[in-house]
Amino acid sequence: MRHCLALLALLLSLPLSAAQLHLELGVTTRQWSSAELLDHPQARDISIEQDVSYKRPMRYRAVPLATLLEGVNAIDHLQAVALDGFAAEMPAAPLLQQGPAQAWLAVEDPGKPWPPLGQGKPSAGPFYLVWTAPEASGIRPEQWPFQVSTLRKLAPVEQRFPALLPDPKLPADNPVRQGFALFQQNCLACHRLNGAGDAQVGPDLNVPHNPTEYFQPAYLRKLIRDPQSLRRWPQAKMPGFAESVLSEQELDALLAYLGHMAGRRP
Repeated sequence: MRHCLALLALLLSLPLSAAQLHLELGVTTRQWSSAELLDHPQARDISIEQDVSYKRPMRYRAVPLATLLEGVNAIDHLQAVALDGFAAEMPAAPLLQQGPAQAWLAVEDPGKPWPPLGQGKPSAGPFYLVWTAPEASGIRPEQWPFQVSTLRKLAPVEQRFPALLPDPKLPADNPVRQGFALFQQNCLACHRLNGAGDAQVGPDLNVPHNPTEYFQPAYLRKLIRDPQSLRRWPQAKMPGFAESVLSEQELDALLAYLGHMAGRRP
């Protein structure tokens, strides 16, 4: 019995095992362990002045993301999949650029874990996509996926999920088209629509009903701006979208897209 207790104490004293990052970049696939990334020749310590997830300055050991995206071109489309089913859709061009905003893969050291994101919540690890000088390139909060497990190259959203497309007869300058682009940037990481999408976090926003059908307009805007001010529960995950992230004109366009899609169910 004493031997079992000693073995258990030894196991509990050991650092957490290294995590694995999966890269699926078309013809090439690769796995990186957190230990390999922490020892990567281009790994360095970086400072993030205002971390999107922790909402305060943070320091990380990180690798320039572009160095890991071998064979990826600026015209390609990538998806970052998190452990909880969050699936961020991102054009490759900003991820490959060297500046002014630069993408980094922050790597959590199993022996020195990051703080939790909140009471009862895990950390942002094992891998977290962070940005230096994000405001210089208009990087949005949804482009900071945390708890990343997989990065993969895919066809653009329009090709993979035609059920998301607005009516092709709409003029090019119709606000609904801008709303569709904003939906991809801000909503598709957590929500599906018409059953289309890869996310597994939030509800479908058109099936069986669209939020424009069951929310009064003012309350729907309130939900998007500050979800916790409208309804609150411990497991809530939806972030708020301040005007600095989603302007009033952009919010109008996003709501126009949602209202338009209420008439385009499968």
